[in-house]
Amino acid sequence: MQTKPYPRVLVVGSGNFGTCLACHLARSGHTVTLWSRDAAVVEGINLHHRNPSYLASILLPPTLKATLDLEEAIAEAEVIVLSIPTQAMRSVLLPLQGKIREAQLLVSASKGIEIGTHYLVSDIVREILGEEIASKMVVLSGPSFAIEVAQNLPTAVTVASTDLSRAQWAQRVFHSPQFRAYTSKDPVGLEVAGALKNVIAIATGACMGFGLQENSRAALITRGLAEMTRVGMAMGADPITFGGLGGVGDLFLTCSSNKSRNFTVGFHLGQGKTLEEALKLAGSLAEGVTTTRAAIELGNKLGVRMAITSATYQVLFEAKPVGEALSQLITRDASDERE
Repeated sequence: MQTKPYPRVLVVGSGNFGTCLACHLARSGHTVTLWSRDAAVVEGINLHHRNPSYLASILLPPTLKATLDLEEAIAEAEVIVLSIPTQAMRSVLLPLQGKIREAQLLVSASKGIEIGTHYLVSDIVREILGEEIASKMVVLSGPSFAIEVAQNLPTAVTVASTDLSRAQWAQRVFHSPQFRAYTSKDPVGLEVAGALKNVIAIATGACMGFGLQENSRAALITRGLAEMTRVGMAMGADPITFGGLGGVGDLFLTCSSNKSRNFTVGFHLGQGKTLEEALKLAGSLAEGVTTTRAAIELGNKLGVRMAITSATYQVLFEAKPVGEALSQLITRDASDERE
């Protein structure tokens, strides 16, 4: 068990969230290295204490270092934080087979479902790194816009693992007065919620861009939560997880702010933009777009009804007008709220 107060931490991925977590951890006193594939990012962080590609306005702690050498950084780290797009997770992890040790704390801060396999990040880790590593992995999720974490504004997240001692270890690493970390024993629920909330955010953004108002937003958030919970329960998750920070907390945040990339993509779609135009206007990766494709396949596999996800898929990939997708949703047969 990790007992040192300031472990050596490696954050794998230099996007918005990886950068903000590295900033937070370095600010908390840990020895932090940030891995990036981009030499310009590594140079910008090491020489100027800024990530030129993500959160460029944030001056990073001078103790934060960046590297291009992932294998060397893995060997030196006590804590490894994965913060890379889910669709890229496999390509990053494959060269690391046999190089991540059970004694290291592995934390996933990535959100999504892999296209084709329908795997969560924990499933990808299990297949590539083995059951011993996957069973001790911690999932970190919650309502946490990267820019606000980087600005040291109050944030609360959940860290979950089936091995509670690992969740508590992650809690000690991440917790600070401005970044509260609560433990959970339901990583699957946290992963499902973290992935699917991005799909609901696209749908909500599309409705708002189309001209609907707050009643509609509230309905979509609530019914979206029910949809997420059904999928989670079908995968063995605890429904209580979906009422927590990583469930309704993250869902509400992502569906209620133009800081959300997924909401922003949906908003532009609602205004009549094409998906290509919407992604360009959003300015950075919206994980919910690829997750929508994988989520539809997963729902069909599980036999779970996903009306909002299905409508979102049709808008994204079948060029269905947002108005038609909305009409399809609101004209569905009436049913019991618990269904």
